[in-house]
Amino acid sequence: MASSSFRVRFAPAPTGMMHLGNIRTALMNYLIAKQKGGTFVLRIEDTDTERNFDPQAEKIIEDLAWLGLIHDEGPQKEGTCGPYFQSQRGALYETKLQELVQRGNAYRCFCSQEELEKRRLRQIALKQPPRYDKTCFKLSLEESTTRAQSELFIWRMHLDQSKTVTIQDLSHGPVTFDFKHFSDFPLTRQDGTVTFMFANFIDDVTMEISCVIRGEDHLSNTAGQAALYLAFERTLPLFWHMPILCNIDGKKLSKRDFGFSLRDLRHSGFLPEAILNYLAIIGGSFTQEIMSIDTLVESFNFETPSSAGQIKYDVEKLRWVNHKWICNLATAHIARLARPYVESVYEESKQLSDQTFTTLIGHVQKEMITLEDAIRVLAFYFRDPIYEPHIATTLVSTDKREQAKTILEKNSSFASADELMQTAKADCSAAEITPKEMYSLLRYAFMGLPHGPGIKELIEILGVAVCQQRLKKFTTIL
Repeated sequence: MASSSFRVRFAPAPTGMMHLGNIRTALMNYLIAKQKGGTFVLRIEDTDTERNFDPQAEKIIEDLAWLGLIHDEGPQKEGTCGPYFQSQRGALYETKLQELVQRGNAYRCFCSQEELEKRRLRQIALKQPPRYDKTCFKLSLEESTTRAQSELFIWRMHLDQSKTVTIQDLSHGPVTFDFKHFSDFPLTRQDGTVTFMFANFIDDVTMEISCVIRGEDHLSNTAGQAALYLAFERTLPLFWHMPILCNIDGKKLSKRDFGFSLRDLRHSGFLPEAILNYLAIIGGSFTQEIMSIDTLVESFNFETPSSAGQIKYDVEKLRWVNHKWICNLATAHIARLARPYVESVYEESKQLSDQTFTTLIGHVQKEMITLEDAIRVLAFYFRDPIYEPHIATTLVSTDKREQAKTILEKNSSFASADELMQTAKADCSAAEITPKEMYSLLRYAFMGLPHGPGIKELIEILGVAVCQQRLKKFTTIL
């Protein structure tokens, strides 16, 4: 297929907040579309009206825009294959259903849920695979038509038990499904609405989707959709069933796991660049791990993606990637993003100019893992440190502690940064205390953290008077 006609789709349901599984699916669709010069379609599966909390998909579109995964076609970007909300495509589904009936591939099923459950339990008791036994397929057309006038029914897909179908999957290669191992699946519900399976197929066909990308847990569903492609005599698309995201214990990622929700990550100060970067490299092996979306488009290998059934989501690796992005991005940009976090805690920070705030962030940028960390690493600027003796005493060896305290007390009335550095360095040399130990003590005295800006920078930021005051207070607890 020519790249200009390569089309993929991301089809979320507006029944919950976007989570990492959704985002990874959207990302891979976006990357392959851009790599092949194709079209990234956004389709909204909104037929579950009782659970829809985002009816117009505004939150979905907002989240995708924040991530930079902008769709080429879909809601707010109408193309020739719309509408892009399943709830608006009912007439099309009915037309295609009648076409399937006329082809002899669908039949009415009058079996109640109670009857189906009894048969299922009996099959299990007899150690038989639980599947529909084609009871209603055996009805004559006349009997089926007559009963339909007074009884509730659904339409089922008829699977020819003697046939097989083979799909091409990017992870698994050719996958063959033998229909004798599958049930005749529902095409509609008793209220007349179509099922997920049938609607998905019709949408993919009419939207000319070239490649269907989704989770490994949908692999078994593909047999039914492939059967529909055969029934309508349509060319099967390429498939990619991606590994399922699991937590560090190997269990499927859920709401209980931090970072499952995109909004949680966003509110905690994770960058969109870092989230996408992490989701692209997870489960793979990359020489260069920190990559922009443009680099990922160029370099991601869709020829041999991971064939694992699941991959583990490691929040610590995500934090590492986020830290790298914070360090690499322009200080002014990080300052702009971090400022709301700082202003939410320190009211006085609202009075700082953009230039002053950016300068402050520049001093602590490399200490930040998330944007929210700006609250912690800038606390020294707005509040006096709270010293913890058990931390302070770890910064210098026990046998040198009294000497270190004496040196700090002696230099607590320093007049300038240069004077403090020169005299403290000379005193440390005489006492055989390493400069690293002394600088850690001074830094902890000035800001309450053992790591951060240099001593001269801190004195410049806080002023000599504030640093003198803090140093005198600190020596009392050492």
